[in-house]
Amino acid sequence: MTSYYMERYLKNKTFYKLRSQSTIDNPDQRIVDDLSSFTGTALSFSLTLFNAAIDLISFSNILYGIYPPLFVVLLAYSLGGTAISVFLGRGLVSLNFLQEKKEADFRYGLVRVRENAESIAFYGGEENEMQLLLNRFRSAFENLNKLLISSRNLEFFTNGYRYLIQILPAAVVAPMYFAGKIEFGVINQSASAFNHILGDFSLVVYSFQALSAFSAVIDRLGEFDDVLDSSNRKGYHDSKEDIQLSFCLISSSRGLHSNGSMPLSKCVKLLHVEHLTVQTPSKTTLIKDLSFEIFEKDHLLVTGPSGSGKTSFLRAVAGLWSFGDGTITVYVRPRGDLDMPHSPDVVSPEVTSTNEIIGDSTGRRNSEGVIFLPQKPYMVLGTLRQQLLYPTWTEDSDNLSDDAKQNDAFPFLMRARDARCVNEKPKKPTSDDLIQVLNVVSLGHLLSRFDGLDSTHEWSSVLSLGEQQRLAFGRLLLSKPTLALLDESTSALDEANEARLYQLIQAAGITYISIGHRRTLYKYHKKVLHVSTADTMSTQRNWSFKNVEEDPIYDFSKQ
Repeated sequence: MTSYYMERYLKNKTFYKLRSQSTIDNPDQRIVDDLSSFTGTALSFSLTLFNAAIDLISFSNILYGIYPPLFVVLLAYSLGGTAISVFLGRGLVSLNFLQEKKEADFRYGLVRVRENAESIAFYGGEENEMQLLLNRFRSAFENLNKLLISSRNLEFFTNGYRYLIQILPAAVVAPMYFAGKIEFGVINQSASAFNHILGDFSLVVYSFQALSAFSAVIDRLGEFDDVLDSSNRKGYHDSKEDIQLSFCLISSSRGLHSNGSMPLSKCVKLLHVEHLTVQTPSKTTLIKDLSFEIFEKDHLLVTGPSGSGKTSFLRAVAGLWSFGDGTITVYVRPRGDLDMPHSPDVVSPEVTSTNEIIGDSTGRRNSEGVIFLPQKPYMVLGTLRQQLLYPTWTEDSDNLSDDAKQNDAFPFLMRARDARCVNEKPKKPTSDDLIQVLNVVSLGHLLSRFDGLDSTHEWSSVLSLGEQQRLAFGRLLLSKPTLALLDESTSALDEANEARLYQLIQAAGITYISIGHRRTLYKYHKKVLHVSTADTMSTQRNWSFKNVEEDPIYDFSKQ
């Protein structure tokens, strides 16, 4: 079940949608705790029901043969006890549901302190964090008090219910004994049979607290399951999500002269943006009616004031932002063509369009050779080698334990490979390749500092932001995408390192789109898209697209 839910959670960027739109709380807790509770409790109840069924069959005939009215009394007593238990514990389901949520919120707050320890320490925000955590804990504690009170009331009734059955069968059968119709041993026999059958009929009474907690778990998993289904359903479409993103494969076998060379008239088109309007989820317009084309090695710099929509535009190109309307078409080479040398002055070969919306294919963007570098790179949990291989390659079976490598060892935990993606991946870099890339991005010192490529650390903590950004460029050089999207990816670097990294990706033949504020970035780009803050009262476009040489800021920076 864990494997099944994780696959759906990570499919089609569902995890990103749930996080960005706050669709559901604590999905991690639902996958870990709720699934564990559900499977364990389901197994326990299944065995209990099976035992109760066997017990009921064994003793019903005995009790009915002794005194049929006693069987009727038993049914009435068990049904009445069940009804009273449901009445007394009617609030337990919602209280258990809330308790799961509030405890998960409290744990998440503690995790946030661990993840942002340095920032909190710099701000001196310990008192604020303490107050926020205490508020979350107080909320969980108050709900627990209500849960304990409701459980206490139910427990009082359950104990009285359990004690009363000790005398109930004897009281019913006693008149027959005094009348001489039955022997004394029959009273003990009837009491034993009565207790067995009543216990079988009273499963709800005896297990109501566990059942209410189980019901809360089912509610949370059901809610989670509905959200995953709605997000992963084929053809699912949010009315707000109107930006259409599609990928087209460049067929390099077309458009050749008879001698095998490319005609030198036009560049290879990589990106076509047409009538793109970018909005926030609340329908506030950020960019109006944007249209332009990017060709191979037409490196684009996106500038503008903070909050104007630059990062939202880059997210739209990456397939992470769909609020607005318009179309974005990304033209990429098949993986086999990425390393082929090609001139910047060649005609655009024929294109075979797949017209697939990115949400319909897991890993589509990475497999098609488009990589996004955020300002704060993501550091995976693993070795230095895994940091460099992410996200194009995984360790797969190389790092599996000996037990996991055995035949038939938990096959449901072994994820089936996507043949399409595997075929399109470039050859996995060797250790020498990784070491060379580290030296190229000025991170060779990490090998001696952390004892080689296979050391494991909390990399987001032990590496500075500048080192993390250089490591992200190392990933970029290894994967060699057709198009790179850089969101202030050199903001923590000095100008010398920034210049070196841009020269490296230029030499690698990677076309890139950058967001940045430094004037020094102009010299590494050929086109500039300037976005200004949108005026809600105006219908005029709030952007300009031109060659870098035509931008007055570029001229000023050269003086």
